Amino acid sequence: MFELTPRQKEILEFVRHHHASEGFWPSIRDVQRHFQFKSTNAVIGHLRALERKGAIERAPGQARAFRTAGIDATNRVAGAEDVIDVPVFGSIAAGFPDGVESGDAVDRLQVNVGVLDRKRLPDTFALRVRGESMLDAGINDGDTVVVERRTPKEGEIVVALIDGQSTLKRLTTSPDGLPVLRSENRAFPSLYPLRELIVQGVATALVRRL
Repeated sequence: MFELTPRQKEILEFVRHHHASEGFWPSIRDVQRHFQFKSTNAVIGHLRALERKGAIERAPGQARAFRTAGIDATNRVAGAEDVIDVPVFGSIAAGFPDGVESGDAVDRLQVNVGVLDRKRLPDTFALRVRGESMLDAGINDGDTVVVERRTPKEGEIVVALIDGQSTLKRLTTSPDGLPVLRSENRAFPSLYPLRELIVQGVATALVRRL
């Protein structure tokens, strides 16, 4: 095991905290801004040093994906922390429902398994958000939601097909027991299915890139 310098320890802890709280690896500029480095070259140098010491490890076949390791009380590298490679399948309307985007993954996302249900990792995918109907839930236009294919619970935010069109909304129940897709923005109405409602998955994590 290799001992880390105080600065290397700080950078590793920042990366780990960012990954755990946000669900994705911070960009080089994120690190630069946080530590007020004058250039990105300083960040790259520290990351390369952390890689040489085994504190971070490149994921096989992923040029910009890493696994991070912990550090013990003596600033030495400890065990690794796992991430999962999640496919991004196009976008989802967070507004009025629209047509379903299908096909192969358009991107890949590295997500900390700590924010996901380990039993459902193979059934996890991601979608980019288009629209502003979920603003009050903290989901903005351009964010990416990580979705697990499972049966939803009352009040969870879901990806759903409502009468053949897709949308991202909060699943609730009306007083008469019928399902309702509720918007989290007063400018948008709640949606009531006329024919069918199919929940395709539950949004469990959010990725926001600045």
